[in-house]
Amino acid sequence: MKPELEILPGSPSDEDVSSLINALSEYLGKRFGSDGSHSFQDWKETDPKFIFIKVSRQDEMVGCGAVRPINANTGEVKRMFAKYKRMGIGSVLLSALEEKAKQAGYTMLWLETRAKNVEACNFYLKQGYTKIENYGRYVNKPEAACFGKQLGA
Repeated sequence: MKPELEILPGSPSDEDVSSLINALSEYLGKRFGSDGSHSFQDWKETDPKFIFIKVSRQDEMVGCGAVRPINANTGEVKRMFAKYKRMGIGSVLLSALEEKAKQAGYTMLWLETRAKNVEACNFYLKQGYTKIENYGRYVNKPEAACFGKQLGA
């Protein structure tokens, strides 16, 4: 039987997730040449439209992810990371982010990953996301792959 995953509220500045955020930055930097480490520069801790959650398993932090506003109805999934692959952490994490996003009033989630990151692209497709036109800072960047998902009632 798999150990239970616990979803916890958090912040990108929490000490217990710094190793996860650093591991994600290192991985992205090595694999794609850009580490995405500036994702939380404009983070607003007290704004309920800014969502950050972490995933714990047997007192070990094994995942984290965030949603930040693009507009009143659309949130952007950022810095989603699972420490261990193929253990269901990513699916649980994304599902929890989607639920929190609905509670915050979002009706749509968008995200960007690298087109070369085939594993991530396939993961998001399996989770019900569809390929969308590149948005915001990803417009005219062919290395970016953008996805969106309408959130149900």
